[in-house]
Amino acid sequence: MAKAKSAFVCTECGAEYRKWQGQCGSCQEWNTLTEVRLAPARPGAGSTASAPSGRGGYSGALSREVVDLASVDLSEVPRLSSTFGEFDRVLGGGLVPGSAVLLGGHPGAGKSTLLLQTACKLAQQRRILYVTGEESLSQVAMRAHRLQLPTQGLKMLAETSIETILAVAEREKPEILVIDSIQTMHLEDISSAPGGVAQVRESAAALTRFAKQSNTVLLLVGHVTKDGSLAGPKVLEHMIDASLLLEGGADSRFRTLRGQKNRFGAVNELGVFAMLEQGLKEVKNPSAIFLSRNEEQAPGSLVMVVWEGTRPILVEVQALVDESALGNPRRVAVGLDPNRLAMLLAVLNRHGGLFTGDQDVFLNVVGGVKVLETSADLAVLLAVVSSLQNRALPKELVVFGEVGLSGEIRPVPSGQERIAEAAKHGFARAIVPRANAPKQAPAGMEVIPVDKLSDALEAL
Repeated sequence: MAKAKSAFVCTECGAEYRKWQGQCGSCQEWNTLTEVRLAPARPGAGSTASAPSGRGGYSGALSREVVDLASVDLSEVPRLSSTFGEFDRVLGGGLVPGSAVLLGGHPGAGKSTLLLQTACKLAQQRRILYVTGEESLSQVAMRAHRLQLPTQGLKMLAETSIETILAVAEREKPEILVIDSIQTMHLEDISSAPGGVAQVRESAAALTRFAKQSNTVLLLVGHVTKDGSLAGPKVLEHMIDASLLLEGGADSRFRTLRGQKNRFGAVNELGVFAMLEQGLKEVKNPSAIFLSRNEEQAPGSLVMVVWEGTRPILVEVQALVDESALGNPRRVAVGLDPNRLAMLLAVLNRHGGLFTGDQDVFLNVVGGVKVLETSADLAVLLAVVSSLQNRALPKELVVFGEVGLSGEIRPVPSGQERIAEAAKHGFARAIVPRANAPKQAPAGMEVIPVDKLSDALEAL
């Protein structure tokens, strides 16, 4: 009997090594190598015959033919609507035939609920195969009944063997294949346990290969670790076409669906859902939710306009500045980068003349939104100034702009659209970078362009 071979695979980047070592040479991470058993080579496994393109539309199958780039067909890729406008927005317009989409999130975020709602509604017009590896068929049926979903026409399969799933999929020929979840799937010829590096990588590769060859939409559910990153090998994120993350705490009624990778649409697109008794319901106007403010304006509260994917969203930022009893004052930012907060406070001291070195500074973005762009810089500083001086800012004021280290206010992308969104929600004043100021302000709005941080402080 041939001796079983093994290798050591990095859980972060997927690099393989013959021997164990403390640090991965590819990603420089420590203690990330795990041992996996390699399956014996099968006859014909190395063949690269071109696969059939399947039903019309996008074909992800490989081809041996060499073609000129100018001769490639540029026709629009046909998309399938998920029946959720917010889901389609994050996907870039809908589901693309032959694509693999990975949906991640913490336990209880609503991953299975979102896909079950999508599958039940789409099953009325299209062929759907829903494979569950974590729940029994009765559990899924009870959830669908509780959510009052139409269950007629949805094909279900409770299975964890990839070979069996692919055989059933070949027979049923679904247009959409849902796998819940990829961490429970396994291949027979790999001896490691389900959820391991080798099993997750090879199972995802086999399913993705089937999706490309048959032009089937593949929807995978993935678990995340404590720090919010996807569990399993990092190479899994490179295999799929779109990686989506469903976020939202157990105590929050709202869920945000963010696109982290998308080969068919904009990256960092944001969709908002509300978790109700009937499941997830899309929120078509998220700015109205994030702007649920009190009638009496409090110091340290200010509205800013952030750009998420392809649309502007108005969110409220709150700052609390208090005298510190510690030798090292605290800098806490929820929804923003704490390192950037420390840098902005240094700019405020140097170019604004306001010292916060002996103050605790707490910052929070209302609604659980994570702001990843620099357009929130000016709003953050003005909110800090408002709390520091205990003076409330006007309720009809909206602010955006990037702050440089020399105190200048830099322009941000899509400034005209941000101002128009603020005017649509009834804001009467806007402090913006001078380069983003429109030639003609919207009706009923006063736009105040600024060049430096001192100009913005004077405008208050």
